[in-house]
Amino acid sequence: MTKDECFYLGEIVSKFSFKGEVQIKLDTDEPGAYTNLESVLVDFNDKLIPFFIIKSNLQKTNLLRVKLEDVDNEADALDLIKKAVYLPLSELPDLDDSQFYFHEVAGFEAHDAQEGFFGKIKGIDSNSPQALFLIDKDGKEILVPVNDAFIKEIDKDNKRIDFNLPEGLLDLYL
Repeated sequence: MTKDECFYLGEIVSKFSFKGEVQIKLDTDEPGAYTNLESVLVDFNDKLIPFFIIKSNLQKTNLLRVKLEDVDNEADALDLIKKAVYLPLSELPDLDDSQFYFHEVAGFEAHDAQEGFFGKIKGIDSNSPQALFLIDKDGKEILVPVNDAFIKEIDKDNKRIDFNLPEGLLDLYL
């Protein structure tokens, strides 16, 4: 399985006990949705290695304490620290029609209430303090903040997002 077929769940941030338990800092809005996982994929040198979960429980808001199969001591647990954890895309919880996962909207058309069609969404940049839609319009890149106030409607069936952008935002790019 490749990273393109997976989503980033979080990072192993610490060991929990001398018996090999570790804590995964979950990067999700709903940590409780991931308390009954059967397995996770851990990134070792750009290879995803599956680990089965023997037991898990949520420690704090976003820390999942897990006991992984074949991780039986403190040394094994220390080898996992600072490793990224992934799950297959099929494990993502279903969202209602007004919500989306960032990977889902690549290829969607972008329409504005005043300007009409203004490009195709290439993806979302979540590496900045404000997540941004990356939109291509005839070779020009348009950046639109991922903000509920700007999103008028999401039509997943027709791969289209209707925006109600602030006046002048598109003028910066077009």
